[in-house]
Amino acid sequence: MKNSFYSDIELVGLIGYPIKQSYSPFIHNVAAELTGAKIIYLPFEVHASNLKDAIKGMVALGIRGFNVTVPHKVKVVDYLNKLSEEAAVIGAVNTIVNELGKLTGYNTDVHGIDVSLSPFKSVINGNEVTIFGSGGGARAVIYTLIRNYKPKKINLINRTMEHSESLKQHFKNKMRFDAISIKELNNIDSANLLNNSALIVNATSVGMYPNIEDTIVNQTQTFTKDQVVFDLVYNPVKTKLLLSAEANGAKAISGLTMLVEQAGKSFTLWTNKEFPTDKIHKSLLLYLSK
Repeated sequence: MKNSFYSDIELVGLIGYPIKQSYSPFIHNVAAELTGAKIIYLPFEVHASNLKDAIKGMVALGIRGFNVTVPHKVKVVDYLNKLSEEAAVIGAVNTIVNELGKLTGYNTDVHGIDVSLSPFKSVINGNEVTIFGSGGGARAVIYTLIRNYKPKKINLINRTMEHSESLKQHFKNKMRFDAISIKELNNIDSANLLNNSALIVNATSVGMYPNIEDTIVNQTQTFTKDQVVFDLVYNPVKTKLLLSAEANGAKAISGLTMLVEQAGKSFTLWTNKEFPTDKIHKSLLLYLSK
């Protein structure tokens, strides 16, 4: 008798909270169909209080891997057996690979961020940048900037100064970079700070669907044609922040490119197959246009 169709199918998925807005299931399941990879990708909404049990369940059920999103990218590190080099330095993970019950954490966000910012390397190099947020996304952005873009200074803006201070010390210790200035979100002269920044990054969930009218900057904030504004939010593709940036002539970078590029790295880690990046990007844009 022939084996069941499902006997050689492996399960992968996404854990986070909330995740209803995610395009990752579409991306990975289309990629599996295009490449013949024997995986099925499912979303798992996991509250922070259940994270440890979810990771135990991954091992118990033989799930091949997870993507990890907000708010678990930092905390999940505590439950893994091994970290890749970049994940260890960053202190955050967005991809887990299960090899016979041993879990290795990776940070493929770095690749997605690098691809997104690489056309603007000369603009960023040697200049100030401003980052909103201090979670896993912000950590990957800071790591990528220090490693590849050599900014003069990083302004880190967040609601909780304790988190920002921890992040500042983390990268001073791990990467010997001490030009991080921390500011409290509700107590800053944002106009002056942003006007002096060559790159502005939103590494928070502000502006994400369904709260699409929200924006991380003051409503009166203007940008210039010499600035780059990068929003890690990808749903909607054009956030209110990016629409404002474009209206003022700045270069606006959607989180969609980062999403596809980081997904490609995760897909290859799980399947050992080459990810069809261009086809996935086109399929996703077509899907979003409907």
